[in-house]
Amino acid sequence: MVQRQLIDLIRKSLALLKADWPEIDLPDEIQLETPPRKDLGDFSTNVAMVLASQRKQPPRQVAEKIVAVMTAESSPEIERIEIAGPGFINLFLNDSWLYTSLKSILLQGSAFGKSDLGKGARVLVEFVSANPNGPIHIGHGRGGVIGDVLANLLAAVGYEVDREFYVNDAATSGQMLRFGRSLEARYFQLQGIDKEVPEDGYHGEYVIDIAREILDADGPRYKDIPEAERLSTFTALAQEKMLEHQREILERFGLHFDNWFSEQSLVDARKVEEAIETLKARGYTYEQDGALWLKSTQFGDDKDRVLVRSNGVPTYLASDVAYHQDKFERGYDKLIDIWGPDHHGYIIRTKAAMQAIGYSPDRLDIFVHQIVRLLSDGELVRASKRAGDIITLEEILDEVGRDVTRFFFLMRSHDSHLDFDLELAKRESQENPVYYVQYAHARICSILREASEGGGKAAQLDSAEADLTALTQEAERDLMRKLAELPEEIEVAATEYAPHRLIRYAQELGSVFHAFYTECRVLCEDENLACARLALVRATRTVLQITLGLLGVDAPERM
Repeated sequence: MVQRQLIDLIRKSLALLKADWPEIDLPDEIQLETPPRKDLGDFSTNVAMVLASQRKQPPRQVAEKIVAVMTAESSPEIERIEIAGPGFINLFLNDSWLYTSLKSILLQGSAFGKSDLGKGARVLVEFVSANPNGPIHIGHGRGGVIGDVLANLLAAVGYEVDREFYVNDAATSGQMLRFGRSLEARYFQLQGIDKEVPEDGYHGEYVIDIAREILDADGPRYKDIPEAERLSTFTALAQEKMLEHQREILERFGLHFDNWFSEQSLVDARKVEEAIETLKARGYTYEQDGALWLKSTQFGDDKDRVLVRSNGVPTYLASDVAYHQDKFERGYDKLIDIWGPDHHGYIIRTKAAMQAIGYSPDRLDIFVHQIVRLLSDGELVRASKRAGDIITLEEILDEVGRDVTRFFFLMRSHDSHLDFDLELAKRESQENPVYYVQYAHARICSILREASEGGGKAAQLDSAEADLTALTQEAERDLMRKLAELPEEIEVAATEYAPHRLIRYAQELGSVFHAFYTECRVLCEDENLACARLALVRATRTVLQITLGLLGVDAPERM
């Protein structure tokens, strides 16, 4: 891609200048950005301003020297180089790079935008990991699509990626026991037997639904068994039924996991005990008030954390240490955890624990996504009758479908709150950003069908053989520029863990295409121009398909 070539040119120029500027440290990264206005060039870099302090010279003087070397070493794609403002170096390219990029899309097809940046390094992305005691809610949905698309992006840039769902199913879990008691109470109530749901239990109607499933399948057989056995049975049944439902909804949402990892499997394999013993052996634990503590303050935490309670029961942190240790033992080079907004305080302690056990914190990235607020007619929707105090992902999917839900959940950065406008999501008009982007793809398919039915040179010619130099109008250039940005967008979105960037790119591409369609008749009388424009719309279709595919959103041929 041309950005990479330009960065290489800047690096080469700086390396040549190093002989005259021995005091400078060459920057690890060269920033290359698209200027806000076309009259400022195709690309711009601030490298002169970065080096000015080291040279103890005004940035423009530094820029003049860099530009002189770049001009001498210049590539054929560069038309001219200018210095602007306090020292920005603006690069103006001729159209040849646009034609080269367009031809690359036509030749590479669905492989366009892929790279080997990751060089096959193994990455495990763990996301959703909802407790098996309630439905998947819209917060889980947001975290789910962030994790899924991030995994797609990482795979596209050359990482070997696995997706994992961590099931908090330890038999000693207090929340699972409360869930079992709640289900037991509903099971009795459905048979006309008075039994109260625990005050701290689960009161949503989904518990009644599960109880009815059990009663329909097994009848009243559990009514007369010993209480302890009955509680154990209902706790296990509650988890089994809830996980079945969670899997079903996540599959419907387009989320597929390579592994559903059981917390109980860590307990059964004595991995939790082993992790605790490792921490002890490394000298990072101590006993106080009958509990075992981790010296997490030695790794930046604000206070030490309990690993084993005074009653001998390990904490969630102990299980998390064992779980992350197990991940590394499975051979992953990098771990990525995506957590909900109520887990922010666990980041430092988890990374501290991994340092204590002997792993570099740089190999574990944890980020928290913020809440989703559902709005209907401008009013906040607060709760679901069926699920209690949450709004389920299933309800949103029923209302607006998978594509819209995924797209809307990604429209803001993970660290920003998200308002989900239900009425906007339902509209089948250009106001709806999903519809707007998908309609661009459907419109292209319509053009190509018309070309095929009309016959002639434009329909028969291989797009890669078209004379692309016929594309000279500004709307055509704008579209080619936007198509050429895809590889960089994929790479940045992957490396910065920013899948929302793809949403912005898809919307911008849709807008630029619709403007092109308005200004340029594709199937015009000039056959050479028609061939070139057909090549351009075919390339646009390819890039839209790649982008929507990474987002897990359909690219419809008719709308």
